[in-house]
Amino acid sequence: MQIGIVGLGKMGGNISVRLTRHDHDVVLFDRDPDVVSKVGARAEAGRTKPATGLKDMVGKLTAERRIIWLMLPAGEVTEAAVTELSGLLGKGDILIDGGNSFYKDDIRRAAELAKKGIHYVDVGTSGGVWGLERGYCMMYGGTKDATDHIDPILRALAPGLGDVVRTPGRDKPGMDPRAELGYLHCGPAGSGHFVKMVHNGIEYGIMQAFAEGFDVMKSKNSTALPEDQRFELNMPDIAEVWRRGSVVSSWLLDLSAQALAGNPDLSNYTGEVADSGEGRWTIDAAIEEAVPVPVITAALFTRFRSRTGNNYAEKMLSAMRFGFGGHVEGTNN
Repeated sequence: MQIGIVGLGKMGGNISVRLTRHDHDVVLFDRDPDVVSKVGARAEAGRTKPATGLKDMVGKLTAERRIIWLMLPAGEVTEAAVTELSGLLGKGDILIDGGNSFYKDDIRRAAELAKKGIHYVDVGTSGGVWGLERGYCMMYGGTKDATDHIDPILRALAPGLGDVVRTPGRDKPGMDPRAELGYLHCGPAGSGHFVKMVHNGIEYGIMQAFAEGFDVMKSKNSTALPEDQRFELNMPDIAEVWRRGSVVSSWLLDLSAQALAGNPDLSNYTGEVADSGEGRWTIDAAIEEAVPVPVITAALFTRFRSRTGNNYAEKMLSAMRFGFGGHVEGTNN
């Protein structure tokens, strides 16, 4: 199939290259022409064409139903691209947003584009910089007509069965076989990014639990503890042994083990943790649904805390501790 990819960053570029490896033709566009050239050089020979802009890209898409995949930052950049393309695409064409847009924006965009006969598909894409080789886990929403049409594209990007042990009972009626391959049609427009949003909220909580657990172990040699209760624990080795048969084994643990093997003190990181929006949106959705999500909420707030230093709340804590017990900052008294 032929597809246009807009935005050739770490994921957009690798998505383009992976598609060419599976015999798909890609028209490439990025605001930086050098990036377009570099991605084209990495792709399979003869499988890519550069575009100088969105209008040029649409003109170079020769399939009866033109397909364009946006891999841009959520918000104004994506909104502007959707608006421009809505005036360039026609009936039956398919516009895909593979970034991390807010699902309510997807619902609105799909309704607006449908008036022109343009199909909108939102694809929540997980896999990061490893997706080129491992494939991408994808959760997507849109009409059955559009999602069936782009299935060859999605199948090429998905990880496939690989060596993951198959889940017993997956042969029951009503279970989508695509889920085993790493991609799933979740429902109408917006549902894909909604599921990916919650996925990222869960990710916040898992990451926070690992971070806190390793911090507890690393601090077990604290001089505040009785000497016979202090342990000098090897963080890289603990991460590695947990990868082998432990119930907490996971890709996040794999990445943690890799980082610790490279630098056990992690001194190459500042510890200021950003959040890209999905955690906030997950909490907003939980509030709308009256569903308690204390772990995800605490994980998000901890990310805020990591960027503020000693904030006003901590000063209030110190003031109260001094007020009722004479506790002095910086001591255990």
